[in-house]
Amino acid sequence: MAIETTFFRDLAYVFGAAVVGGSVAKLLRQPLILGYVLGGFLIGPFTPGPTLSGVHQFEVLAEIGVILLMYSIGLEFSFSELMQVKWVAIFGAPLGILLSIGMGVGVAWLMGWSTMQGIAVGAIISVASTMVLSRLLAERGELRSPHGHVMVGITLVEDLAVVVLTVLLPSLTNLTGSHFLSLGIALGKAVLILTPVMFVAAKLVPPLMKRVDQGGNEELYVLVVLALGFATAAVTQAVGLSLALGAFLAGLIVSESRTTHKMLDKLSPLRDAFVALFFVTIGALVDPRILISKPSLWGAIVIMTMMGKFAIWALIVWLFRYPPRTALLVGLGLTQIGEFSYVLVRVARDAQLVTDDIYHATLAASVITILLNGLMMRALPRTPTPA
Repeated sequence: MAIETTFFRDLAYVFGAAVVGGSVAKLLRQPLILGYVLGGFLIGPFTPGPTLSGVHQFEVLAEIGVILLMYSIGLEFSFSELMQVKWVAIFGAPLGILLSIGMGVGVAWLMGWSTMQGIAVGAIISVASTMVLSRLLAERGELRSPHGHVMVGITLVEDLAVVVLTVLLPSLTNLTGSHFLSLGIALGKAVLILTPVMFVAAKLVPPLMKRVDQGGNEELYVLVVLALGFATAAVTQAVGLSLALGAFLAGLIVSESRTTHKMLDKLSPLRDAFVALFFVTIGALVDPRILISKPSLWGAIVIMTMMGKFAIWALIVWLFRYPPRTALLVGLGLTQIGEFSYVLVRVARDAQLVTDDIYHATLAASVITILLNGLMMRALPRTPTPA
């Protein structure tokens, strides 16, 4: 009973922080994401006042926010729209990750880190957040704009790359052919399992949703929508891929149904609540002491992310023959560190590739880059979305 009491008290803190932070952000005419993160910072274990007794127990609940948001993003896309950016996503994203790792090695040489630390930090910052980016684009009404398509396509491939990086990072000190072979076999199995599942789902789900909608039972309709999203996310996780990817694929499949707008209306309130929880949790993980004790450390990571990644992605998108404006907007949009970077930095710390200081500096830099990225995106003139 004591554990349950503590949990619900913490849950009240989380949503209270979201309300306060979101209200302040709205008052200052800033994206709500910024307010959620700052609200989480205030109830974290490193600041005075109300404090969460266990931040990590909310990470599972935060994953629900990831699933619901990526599901809804998939609903707003279509296969044809995603295929329009397949080349820059499939080939450009791996190139951007490699260039980010190269940048990490260069900064490591300047900062006096080891080469392995440089590779690890470069890999960690290379992955932007599909969730954060999609949220910002949706708030601006640019999710289906040309640069919105390119950004989401690139970040989805980056989500796939996280699977590869989580296997390779711990093996950096002892890479062998067997590591690459086992990785290739694992990814091959994932593709072999997912391909028929997605094919069958694409044939069965749209008529199923039509039949459920015609039944006129609103409660059953919502349950079927949720079941499809979580089931697909669970399948992708079971084969070693990310929950976010599975939820997005589920949304793409269901988007072929004619009831898409109705599904979005049903999902939005639940999605927004769990997305707020996700960003409050991010803010609560940040240790502010690293901001004072190691400014050069987190500062270097912020500069790499904001300036280095901007140059890398703007160049790559331009090389794929997109207009300069689109290249610049994509470069600006990808100047942040995503939630999957938390996975990579934990893997790197456990493998003793990075120190605790770099671990905490990365968390701090992630929040800072998300805040700066949100401010920049907010300041940009809006781009009309094609009808």
